[in-house]
Amino acid sequence: MLGTGWLGLPLAKMLLAEGLSVKGSTTSADKLPIFRDAGIKGYQLKVTAEGIEGDIKDFLTLTDVLIVDFPPGLRRDPKKDYSGAVENLAEAIETSGVKKVIFVSSISVYEETESFTIYTEDTAPNSTSASGKEIISAERIMLENPLFDTTIIRFGGLIGAGRHPVKYLAGRSGITNPLAPVNLIHLKDCLQVVKKLLENDIFGEEYNAVFPLNPSREKYYSEKAREAGLEIPQFDHSEPSIGKVISASKVMRELGVGLKEGI
Repeated sequence: MLGTGWLGLPLAKMLLAEGLSVKGSTTSADKLPIFRDAGIKGYQLKVTAEGIEGDIKDFLTLTDVLIVDFPPGLRRDPKKDYSGAVENLAEAIETSGVKKVIFVSSISVYEETESFTIYTEDTAPNSTSASGKEIISAERIMLENPLFDTTIIRFGGLIGAGRHPVKYLAGRSGITNPLAPVNLIHLKDCLQVVKKLLENDIFGEEYNAVFPLNPSREKYYSEKAREAGLEIPQFDHSEPSIGKVISASKVMRELGVGLKEGI
């Protein structure tokens, strides 16, 4: 598990409960005792465009499946060379003997439009933003490497375990794109998607994973704010909304995942 944070740590614990042995990486030494107490063999690793800090060779040795889930960090630093970091990782995987990779990506690879385009896995990623292009490049690096097989999972906005975007929107005004559809997925559904991929040994594929209901941002976040007793966010209707609808039909059909936790 390269990247054992908000999603990776619960995933690691789920796999341990299934009787699997799990390695996990973190950039912070403070988290290593947490890994040890959970039964995870911990490594302090940092993957950047400049290189990989830490014992990546030992981390990858005798690894049947590598799950890659380290944050791109593009929101904080839009100019960050995320694809360069992934290129370094791919080179390390090439010489490690690892043949199967699950790469956690994002629906940000798809462009938002005024027509709210519906995207399936048959649609080539088409984002024109700098961060979207970086993630597209990273996906291609992993998918096109002939020395290992990669499955890409593009998750929608992640919620659950105390995490919900309404907390950051509550009380704000002038929020754009009020009519844009939301594309979210609960942590528990994310775990089930990965579990099914492993159980069915599915590699070399691409999956989009979001909850299959897409209310507008204004309707959804207003309702969630009321439910939580938070101040209702105020949306700006002065400009046309842009957004997208991500179809999860393939992940539900092929993996049999119900995506039933709701949003």
